[in-house]
Amino acid sequence: MIRNPRPKNSWLTAVLVIAAVGLWIYQETQSGSAPRGTGSRPGASSSSPSQKVAAPATKGAQSTRKVEKVGAYEFYQGCTLVDARNNDGDSFLVRLPDGKNVELRLYFVDTPESAFKNYGGGETNHPRIRQQAADLGGITPEQAVEIGKKGKSFTLGLLSSRPFGIYTAWDSPYQDNRYHAFVEVVHDGKSRWLSELLVERGLARLKTKPADLPDGTPASKQTARLRDLERAAKRAELGAWGL
Repeated sequence: MIRNPRPKNSWLTAVLVIAAVGLWIYQETQSGSAPRGTGSRPGASSSSPSQKVAAPATKGAQSTRKVEKVGAYEFYQGCTLVDARNNDGDSFLVRLPDGKNVELRLYFVDTPESAFKNYGGGETNHPRIRQQAADLGGITPEQAVEIGKKGKSFTLGLLSSRPFGIYTAWDSPYQDNRYHAFVEVVHDGKSRWLSELLVERGLARLKTKPADLPDGTPASKQTARLRDLERAAKRAELGAWGL
């Protein structure tokens, strides 16, 4: 009797097919394209001008964020104001687009304190208020606090009205987890620096750290511009200069 030849093992064929499909999927994913029907990862656009940079190794700013480098600064667009007890005319808590909260301090300007405060150990902010009052034309400390309240109201009202941009190099001179920044806002349909808006309204003195602008304008030139805005506010008797 002639025996029929033994059939080939079907399991071997199945293994070879599965291996071939797996190899194709691996090659597709390595080339940067997702397998058909899976879709692409949200936000993974190769045309984005931004780049990943490491955030400073400091508290409150420790994760890697996708940001745009502009000169010496990191630029964050779409920031929002966070309600916080210590928010003031020139210092406030901000939420970055990645959800991190950081406390920022404006370059160049200082708004007066918005309240008289007593601290532990018998210290107060009264000497600072007296100095602010002197720099703002010799007004009284009480008047300086009123200007501080107006500066606070202007800044927080503006920042809470719509998202804004910040430029920062993550410098914190006093090591207090407050980082200097330029804050770019839209006011009356124009893009403006918040620091300039405060000075031209007589709500801030020129104080604190200067810095070159993100577009490369030297700090000395920006200081001269702010002095011009201050003189214009004096002539118009705006803010502290009208008291």
